[in-house]
Amino acid sequence: MPTVVSNTGWQFADNLLRMTVGLLVGIWLARYLGPEQFGLLSYALAFVSLFSALSALGLDDIIVRDIVRAPDVKNEVLGSTFLLKLGGGVLTFLAATGAVLVLRPFDGLSHWLVGIIAAGSVFQAFNIIEFWFHSQVQAKYAIFAKNAAFLGCSLIKIVLILAAAPLIAFAWVALLEVVAGALGLIVAYRSRGYRLREWRGRFNKAVALLKDSWPLMLSSMVIMVYLRIDQVMLGEMVGNEEVGVYSVAVRMAEVWYFIPSALYWSVFPGIVAAKELSKALFYERLQKLYNLTAFSAYAVALPVALVAQWLVPALFGEAYARGGLMLAVLVWSNVFTGLEMARSSFLTAMNWTRLYLLTVSLGGVLNIVLNYFLIPKYGGMGAVMASLFAYWFAAHGSCFLFRPLFRTGCMLSKALVYPKIW
Repeated sequence: MPTVVSNTGWQFADNLLRMTVGLLVGIWLARYLGPEQFGLLSYALAFVSLFSALSALGLDDIIVRDIVRAPDVKNEVLGSTFLLKLGGGVLTFLAATGAVLVLRPFDGLSHWLVGIIAAGSVFQAFNIIEFWFHSQVQAKYAIFAKNAAFLGCSLIKIVLILAAAPLIAFAWVALLEVVAGALGLIVAYRSRGYRLREWRGRFNKAVALLKDSWPLMLSSMVIMVYLRIDQVMLGEMVGNEEVGVYSVAVRMAEVWYFIPSALYWSVFPGIVAAKELSKALFYERLQKLYNLTAFSAYAVALPVALVAQWLVPALFGEAYARGGLMLAVLVWSNVFTGLEMARSSFLTAMNWTRLYLLTVSLGGVLNIVLNYFLIPKYGGMGAVMASLFAYWFAAHGSCFLFRPLFRTGCMLSKALVYPKIW
């Protein structure tokens, strides 16, 4: 327990730093670029995100699960996963750049922005080192590595703003952060006495990993669709300026995602271990995770919703004022995205990845359909309403459509109504 508490503390400290610095630099960047150019940058980032699951391959949770269960096969798991992710990164780059050429054939700036940002997918193969540290409940080493890259690139962004740099320069910084973060993880791994040359890629192991992970990969792809398709559809149906205003609300809402993420990665190894010990202990730990996730989301959503319409124009300027009402509504979606993340610990531990894929796929389809009808009428606010309903359905409502998830749905309902944490 002290290790879990310490690990959670490191996770919170890391994400608090990222939230603070990222928000301050992001506000400055949004003011500097204005809604039109900031919207185009946000569009490019969202567009690449739609294909990011191809580089992750759904393997992150699987790595942690397999190493916790069988530590002696660590090098085989890491080696096989690295090769898979490297190939997935190349595929992500090709898919993203090819798709933007088709969708915006005469927009050269969009081509460059997407291509530069998508190139970082290749280097994200080294993120498996981060999940090795997660499996050992030693997040602080990965945190040191990636924060060095984050803080350095944040400083570069400030210099570029002061130098009145063009939009494309900020895409290069996004790529640099991924590369520097990968190098930092390698240094952290070696500093703990491990060597990358000890990794052993095995064809049979790679096949076994993919057999377990492909539903998670498709699930991650669907999740990115229903997290980012709103910005892409806004860009195509309304314009870059509306994307810029809406993106401010999205960033202000998503800045709090670190809370459920920190909780998840700190307790997930313990939940996997509890399943092997006792069914009662397993469900007890799950309910505690659901309760804590819901409580923390409520604690953020209420005050943010109350001050959102004042806060957004105060921070970003009057050009983004319409994002205040969007934020006041969208921040409540954090309750459901957090619970969806917490629920995934149960589905992964049970190896019910196909059910996970099915529920988030239904949520993704629902989000696209709602966006299609609501965006033309209400613009960014339509995207907000579509996201809120789709997030609820994917995390909670869909549980009552499948008998194996009925108990989970009731547990989530309990957390939503009475998130007891003491």
